[in-house]
Amino acid sequence: MWGQPSPAVRGSQTRLPPDWCQKSSCARLDCRERLSPRGLGLCYKIPLEPITHFLTGACLARAGFNRKTALATATMTLAAEAPDLDVLGSFKGPVFAFAHHRGFTHSFLGLFLVSAVVTGFMYLIWRLRGRKTNIPNLPPRWGLLFLFAYIAGLSHILLDFTNNYGVRPFWPFSEKWYSWDIVFIVEPVLYIFLIAGLAAPLLFSRHKPWPRGRTAAVFALICVAGLYAVRDYEHRKAKNALEAQTFETSPPGRVSIYPYPVRLTRWYAVVETRDSFVSSDVNSISGQLDPAELLTITKPPETPATRAAKRSYFGRAYLAWAQYPLVTEEKAGTDTVVHLRDLRFDYPGMRGRITLSGSVELDSNLHVVAERWGNSQQQPPD
Repeated sequence: MWGQPSPAVRGSQTRLPPDWCQKSSCARLDCRERLSPRGLGLCYKIPLEPITHFLTGACLARAGFNRKTALATATMTLAAEAPDLDVLGSFKGPVFAFAHHRGFTHSFLGLFLVSAVVTGFMYLIWRLRGRKTNIPNLPPRWGLLFLFAYIAGLSHILLDFTNNYGVRPFWPFSEKWYSWDIVFIVEPVLYIFLIAGLAAPLLFSRHKPWPRGRTAAVFALICVAGLYAVRDYEHRKAKNALEAQTFETSPPGRVSIYPYPVRLTRWYAVVETRDSFVSSDVNSISGQLDPAELLTITKPPETPATRAAKRSYFGRAYLAWAQYPLVTEEKAGTDTVVHLRDLRFDYPGMRGRITLSGSVELDSNLHVVAERWGNSQQQPPD
């Protein structure tokens, strides 16, 4: 259905307005990219992603777990975000942090350790407070708190699974990445549901005995599940529509659909054919690609430099994670720089940027000189 785009479209780059952030630091793990409905990249220096995890943990606790033991709300709120303690890996360098992000602490096995750490921390706080809680008639039950911390940790894995970065839940038995690709990494609608579920009891149930808020929290979680169901439905529609089309006179080899925030019917699509990648926004109702954003990239040939870069520490980690890797090279004096980027994050509004990409620098003998995640450099391991 969609043939070869015109030369004016092929390889075109969308310019960002000059007053929008285009700093290279946006590729760091601690800086999240948020897209406006039209796909322009707007940088927020404050990491917004943890808010969803904290709110989900609090709603889970209010849904009834806090009636079983004291400290359940605080424990589950902390445990819902605790898997992101893997950011401490940044002390060993940006490439190391990338290679281990959403790894051990985001796995079913690693959650046992994460849950133990959170439960131990809450025990320490309880002792420092003189063994007092906000509910005198409900003592803490530490075995249950450990179980509840694990459940909250599972909510973290689920939320990370819904966006297009993915998780490795079966580490260390398998390092395969899994992603549902239905919710953007920052989804304001989730904030609305979860905050409302927590705030409603404070506004309308002031005179009820503590603990309170179960009905509102359960309703908020049902709304979240409903949002997932609607997004999954629209996601499947868009994907099925593109899989039935042809690109450059041949059927697609692979099709992936990635989310925008808020908008349910507008998605970002990446299609792989035998010789190229095609990307554009797609409407899930019509199943049509946006011709104004259509971009075709011919797959570059493999060279000795790209093969060497793929064998490097960063190259192996990146290719294990990337879904649509594009590996290119350029000369830098006598050295060769091999760039690795994943087209699933090459949204039309961010084309040409270094979002979630990296590079490997090689000398004339194809030995690794440096590895970079974004613009942050790390020396190769010995």
